[in-house]
Amino acid sequence: MTASPRAVELALAAAQAAADKLGHDLLVLDVSERLAITDCFVLASAGNERQVKGIVDEIEEKLRQLGAKPVRREGEREGRWVLLDFVDVVVHVQRDEERGFYALERLWKDCPVIPFTDAAVGVGAASAGSPAGEAGRGGPATSQ
Repeated sequence: MTASPRAVELALAAAQAAADKLGHDLLVLDVSERLAITDCFVLASAGNERQVKGIVDEIEEKLRQLGAKPVRREGEREGRWVLLDFVDVVVHVQRDEERGFYALERLWKDCPVIPFTDAAVGVGAASAGSPAGEAGRGGPATSQ
């Protein structure tokens, strides 16, 4: 089983929203074969708490325009790692420090990467075979 077309649409829209707010190290993973509760994870990094909040707000707005609302939101008050659960898609927006420490892409390294291309830049965010491929605004993904 692979991620549904709707889940992929929402995940790529979330990744684009994060890129629009200068989120980096963007990664979209198809976790549908490993988890029964969701199809895709979107991982995004930000330099500080204010940027985390801006990215989260933009993702919520863009996905709301597509008819999706988060059913759960965690970590907003601290602003270091915010989780948005849209049922088919779970978005993790993390400060750089948390992203490096928790290394979610390492935990889910066996899951296929869904290629994302930032519309503003036009470069591939991740290659289909490598979670540690290029990400976001052309920088390397955080993979340790």
